[in-house]
Amino acid sequence: MINNDHHPHRNHPNDAVERLHLRLRNMPETDNKSPYDTSPVASSKWSYREQPAPDCMDFSDYTGLLASLVRQEGNIYSLAAIGDLLYTGSDSKNIRVWKNRKEFSAFKSNSGLVKAIVIADDKIFTGHSDGKIRAWKASAKNPRVHKKIGTLPNLTSIMEKSIKPKNYTEVRNNHSAIWIKHYDAISSLSLTKDRSLLYSGSWDKTIKVWKVSDFKCLESIPAHDDAVNTVVAGFDDFIFSGSADGTVKAWRREKPGKRTKHFLLNTLLKQESAVTSLVINPSETVVYAGLSDGLLHYWEREKLLSGGRVLRCHTAAVLCLAAAGRMVFSGSVDTNICVWRREDRGDHKCLYVLNGHSGPVKCLAVDMSRRDGGGEGSCMLYSGSLDRSVKIWRVSTKTPQMEDQQPRRPSRQKDRLRRNYDGGFQTFSAQGRLNHRRK
Repeated sequence: MINNDHHPHRNHPNDAVERLHLRLRNMPETDNKSPYDTSPVASSKWSYREQPAPDCMDFSDYTGLLASLVRQEGNIYSLAAIGDLLYTGSDSKNIRVWKNRKEFSAFKSNSGLVKAIVIADDKIFTGHSDGKIRAWKASAKNPRVHKKIGTLPNLTSIMEKSIKPKNYTEVRNNHSAIWIKHYDAISSLSLTKDRSLLYSGSWDKTIKVWKVSDFKCLESIPAHDDAVNTVVAGFDDFIFSGSADGTVKAWRREKPGKRTKHFLLNTLLKQESAVTSLVINPSETVVYAGLSDGLLHYWEREKLLSGGRVLRCHTAAVLCLAAAGRMVFSGSVDTNICVWRREDRGDHKCLYVLNGHSGPVKCLAVDMSRRDGGGEGSCMLYSGSLDRSVKIWRVSTKTPQMEDQQPRRPSRQKDRLRRNYDGGFQTFSAQGRLNHRRK
């Protein structure tokens, strides 16, 4: 039985995401020896499966599956893509590096499944279920070798803060801990645009602010009444946070001196369903939030983040979001990835639904610089799932040529996922088959 005594504000976990959230946070760590303990790459238990594009198709406009990276055991919890490198985090405590879809390197943390990965120039930060953030760097002589260069917080900082009673704050079950430490799983990491600050969200209900240059903790924000599931650094010194308490909050950063200070500017959303993911589009004009009820909410910067609008896109909880150009991608427990494009007037059109995973889509990463033969109007999308696979997609940003673009009223049937958009769209199976859909 799961004990929720330390979460007095938690709602009963009726939806799939909260049940998954609760189950994972009570999952014991295992001490099984990893197959990567001797040679991470040589001992790999992954397989690569390439998917040929359909015949008789203009590949410049192709949207579909290109390849899959499949693990024999364990699930994928985090992804990060930069240039020709893809980083994958899993429940094996390993971070693997792929180059041009081939195994390139791997490095292992001491404990805690890898729940988040972000890259700040030559530094790689990983967030773990043991509440720690680890920093890594590739060797200049041999880029296949990655060395741990720090743990946030480090032992020196912990010892210094432990001396003074004022540095302790009350945590669960009347226990206290120093404010620079997360005492529950790291759920999310985000960097400021200049990569000088790192934000970490945790199931301990707090957001912490770290200095990238020296790894010092500058601030701890008691952000929510329940677990912080997602945090994202935004425009104009804003950060946004989403929680299992059903709220999306906007914070503003001040710069008083050596330490940062954030204050709550607005609560953008307050309702029953857990907020699972946040993303800001590259032009920094829209903030998107994914919820456990399958909805996407979004707020526009030019409207001062007021009001907000809703996109209906999934039949189950949204677990992850990504954005590139005008495109927004959402992954869900329903195993689908919805591909949205923001139009000139601010409306959104669902261009495609990608279906190839057999389990919930847990994480997404997108790279506009890699197109694999596609033209300017395309991007590479990576999706990690609890089906133990990473799938690599090429997505065209052009409007699909459909037989019928006339909108119809949303259906209340179970298949409303395929019927409630601003026009027809297309779905793609794991075999790359193109299925035309009409409203």
